[in-house]
Amino acid sequence: MTIRLSSGKNRASLTSMFLITSTLIVAGCATTEKRAETSIDFASTEANQVDPYEGFNRSVYGFNMGLDKYFFKPVANSYKFITPDFIETGVSNFFNNLKGINVVLNDVLQGKFQQSASDAGRFLTNTTIGIAGLVDVASEFGLKHNVEDFGQTLAVWGVSEGAYLVLPIMGPTTIRDGGGSIIDKAANPGTYVPGTGILEGINDRANAEGALNFIDEAALDPYVFTRESFLQYRQHLINDGKSDSHSYDWDVDSDVENSADVDANKSTVIKPTVDAAYKADNEAESSMQSTKMTKANSSAFDDMLKSFEEASIKMDQLN
Repeated sequence: MTIRLSSGKNRASLTSMFLITSTLIVAGCATTEKRAETSIDFASTEANQVDPYEGFNRSVYGFNMGLDKYFFKPVANSYKFITPDFIETGVSNFFNNLKGINVVLNDVLQGKFQQSASDAGRFLTNTTIGIAGLVDVASEFGLKHNVEDFGQTLAVWGVSEGAYLVLPIMGPTTIRDGGGSIIDKAANPGTYVPGTGILEGINDRANAEGALNFIDEAALDPYVFTRESFLQYRQHLINDGKSDSHSYDWDVDSDVENSADVDANKSTVIKPTVDAAYKADNEAESSMQSTKMTKANSSAFDDMLKSFEEASIKMDQLN
């Protein structure tokens, strides 16, 4: 079909249509751009509320990463290379057991009396049978590891988390958690023993190697990734979610066959069915508990001998 522009009237009509169409396209682009800008502005506003000192925090974050690269990481790698595996495990168990005092204290302050009894039993079991906490015997008896600190207690009492902060060496925290950590340090007996803080820091850095490598490789902005991960983790603990890869903080009797929402703003987490061995441990006779303890200690000693052999090989390589 051929359209002939035979008159000025037709030309004027086509020109008008072209102008109208162009105006609509430009308006549509402007609307889309405005919506995108609005979305970005909203995200920026939300981030500013959580992290109002982002410029300062990024500077400290960069300082911490540089210090880690040239000091903490080499020290941690040397520690992992020289130290036998069973000693690494024993050191981690020892410091985790020391924190049990804080856990029990905060259980009581949060009104979790049933959990406090379980955590007190775990601490006493590992301190006595577990040789000052070097061996985690309590887990073999079904006494789960819970994570409670004074920052969570303040949250339960209604204290807002405050601004996100990155502190030199200490890393990410919030105003609430930073203040709570002072109380936790004061309540931990290890704080008053010279040298334990340094050893604990080296051990923690060695255990965090995998997570730090993941952040460096997977995150487009490691700072934002670290901030969001930390805040979500803290919120998860406050809401009595999963404490770590081996423990859950919930009432076994009421929730074994039910699922529960961790948080209205998070996806639903279906709680796994409790292993039959957990109930068996609770109902076992003292003879059965002694047998399990013997097996646990035997396994620990086997690992110890194996680690000694590996340590000897490493020392030969160094020489």
